[in-house]
Amino acid sequence: MKKLCLLALAWLLLIPGAVSAQVAYVPPHQKPGPAAERLQFKAFDVDIAAASLRRGDMDLYLYSLKKEAAATLKGVQGVKVYEAPATTISLILNPAPAAEGQLNPFSIREVRYAMNYLVNRAFVSQEIYKGLAQPMVTYVSPTDYDYLTVSDLVREFDLGYDAERGRAMMADALKKAGATLKDGRWNYRDKPIQVKFIIRTEDERREVGDLVRVELEKAGFSVATSYQQFAPAILTVYGTDPQLFQWHLYTEGWGKGAAERYDYANANSMAAPWLGNMPGWQEVGFWQYENPTLDQLGQRLFRGDFANQQERDDLYRQIARLSTEESVRVWLATVVNSTPSREEVRGITEDVASGPRSLWTLREAYVPGKDTLTIGNLWVDSGRSIWNPIGGFGDVYSVDIWKNIFDPPLATHPFKGTPLPYRATFQVKTSGPQGKLDVPSDAFLWDAKAKAFSPVGAGRQAISVVTFDYSLYLGSNWHHGQPITAADILYNLYQTFDLVYDENKARIEPALALTSKPYLDTFRGFRLDGNKLEVYVDNWHFDTSYIASYASVVGLTMPWEILAATDRLVFEDRRAAYSDTAAERLGVPWLNLVKRDALQVRRVLLDFQEKAFVPQSVFQVGGKTFLTREEALARYNAAVQWIDTYQMAVISNGPFKMVRFDPAAQFAELQAFRDPTYPFKPGDGYYGSIPRVAIAKVDVKPIAPGAKAEVLVSLEGPTPLSLRYSLYDPVGRKNLLSGEAEKRGAKDFAITLGPEQTSSLKVGLYQLFLLASSSEVAAPTEERVELEVAIPRQATPTPGATPTATPGLTPTGTPGLTPTPPPSGAPSRIPWPWLIAIGALVVVVALLLIRRRKPS
Repeated sequence: MKKLCLLALAWLLLIPGAVSAQVAYVPPHQKPGPAAERLQFKAFDVDIAAASLRRGDMDLYLYSLKKEAAATLKGVQGVKVYEAPATTISLILNPAPAAEGQLNPFSIREVRYAMNYLVNRAFVSQEIYKGLAQPMVTYVSPTDYDYLTVSDLVREFDLGYDAERGRAMMADALKKAGATLKDGRWNYRDKPIQVKFIIRTEDERREVGDLVRVELEKAGFSVATSYQQFAPAILTVYGTDPQLFQWHLYTEGWGKGAAERYDYANANSMAAPWLGNMPGWQEVGFWQYENPTLDQLGQRLFRGDFANQQERDDLYRQIARLSTEESVRVWLATVVNSTPSREEVRGITEDVASGPRSLWTLREAYVPGKDTLTIGNLWVDSGRSIWNPIGGFGDVYSVDIWKNIFDPPLATHPFKGTPLPYRATFQVKTSGPQGKLDVPSDAFLWDAKAKAFSPVGAGRQAISVVTFDYSLYLGSNWHHGQPITAADILYNLYQTFDLVYDENKARIEPALALTSKPYLDTFRGFRLDGNKLEVYVDNWHFDTSYIASYASVVGLTMPWEILAATDRLVFEDRRAAYSDTAAERLGVPWLNLVKRDALQVRRVLLDFQEKAFVPQSVFQVGGKTFLTREEALARYNAAVQWIDTYQMAVISNGPFKMVRFDPAAQFAELQAFRDPTYPFKPGDGYYGSIPRVAIAKVDVKPIAPGAKAEVLVSLEGPTPLSLRYSLYDPVGRKNLLSGEAEKRGAKDFAITLGPEQTSSLKVGLYQLFLLASSSEVAAPTEERVELEVAIPRQATPTPGATPTATPGLTPTGTPGLTPTPPPSGAPSRIPWPWLIAIGALVVVVALLLIRRRKPS
């Protein structure tokens, strides 16, 4: 049987680990800190990046090359191109209702949904992205692990390109809303309906936007197109009230930071308004897109409010279904990022989602014989690159640098996509999903009214408790030489909870407070014991590492004195804001610690120093004080010296410290942090290339209706492996059945269809979708095969041959039956010698005709 492979098979050949063999990694030294001595980040326009890399102007380019440029580097000596599905693109539609007398077409749900039929996802993937993309119809990429959860739902939606259908749906909805079509253009109350379309220009999204623009014009809209780069586009779309209608559509792009096995954050961010990433952005005074059902479903998924994996998957499917029906975001494609490097770069770890653009790579990367790595990107400072750990780091360009400066307590496994200890280890104890644990009466919570950590008292319970051990933090130093202490943990807790529960602070930063409150409401208490912090929380998950990830509310991003100074600037002096929306509303700068705000932080620190200020209530728990006046003064002095030396207030605890940041020159320099207290050395965070999951062999034969059928499949990849299947009717456009394949061996599977399942199948071709996965790799592999349903042909005797009798059987092989004579009136058979003669005559005539033809 002929096997048809989807684009997913070609995609498999492009995943990291399938590009080329990884050179064995040998750490260059055993000193504390990273492998390289210095990282220099420089901006290179994407159109010259490939040539710049070939000239040796940089060692690694983090921004994805355009597909033509990537193709020119394939096979070039001294260059290696890593490929990973690290970007997703979507259209965000403004759903705000227009003022009286006007009409916003995208405020109508049916119009938004119809957009799914106007976007030619196949053309985007195959032509614009040259085959290095896959169509998407929900926020779940075909390369996400949760595609296993929603793949049959995606096919059920059947949102292929059908412009005629889309235009008809739009016309029906617009007419019901009172719009009229005049001279091929939609009007409302005798005025043309115009939509403002912001299209990004730096990459292929320009071509994608133009494709969508043409379809909108064909649908009868007047389109005012605005081609913009990152900073102005972000400011307009995410920084303004949707009801001001400075935009109607925008070509969004999203970069993946890491793989995720069981998604809970992305589903909420891309679908549920409560998390602040839907139009209105939870900013006070803005019109808000509201959807209580999505909020409720999303918060249940976020909190772990489910009894088992099946219930979790059902929640996830409901969110995917409802958000697709709402279509505030219309998803287009998952794009393979092409990340080139010089071949001599060692130590690259390829995350299954983000490729080399992950937490791990630059901590381990180096070039033998060199102490400096030059890292290229589209920007070092985009104009909207904001360095503050509370409401900043909103673009990939700042994050690409920051993640080498800061050590998170927990990280994500680059292959498995599950949380793992990084600088904090953890132990989880849970009575979930149904039971509760007692919270010790001496556990504490921050009381925003009393401005103190107060004991929770007797009778409080929680679903889970996670004990974090911060020994790899405590006793080691921040970049400015001061030790990390329990005071930093306590200030993190205070700052996080006070911003939400202090009414004055919540009014100043409402978007941060509103989106954080549902999460913080689930914490039931903390206990600090030496290097360990017990966290009692109402959260459960069948994978306990996700409970630890949820409970990790202490970030330890920057020293407490820097956070205290920024709190003073934001909440008391009112000279800056943590979030962009608050900055816009209050008319103050968005706090940025690499620019002029560093000098404001310095001013506050000097004031703290002069007054010997110590926020004592923040550092007192259970009658014990965790900070002395002398320790506070030492912190202020060290932070001021740092700012004087480097002209910035970015101080953290990771393998590199930032010593230069020059936005005008698009340049940043990081130096290795070789402090002897730093706990990691080269090799500690190296993972290398991703193990590959592949569908190696499919044995499928035609099946007969009502007969038992079996499809045998062999997989390749790290065990344990799994195989899911779905049988799809392309004519009726519906899934017929889905299930788990039977395991016949470590890598061999069987899909068995019983007579009761095949009896309803009609003669024709069906599509069998195969989804292979591994517990070691958080990315499924999909393949489609054609399954033929046919009536078996009965054997007929050879003319002139005498059937051989079989005891008890007739020549048809059926006991008790005799050959059926031809029906009355049937034509008699032509003797076979005559057939041969007629055939020869036909051949002769045909040859004569062919000789008379001339080339055209």
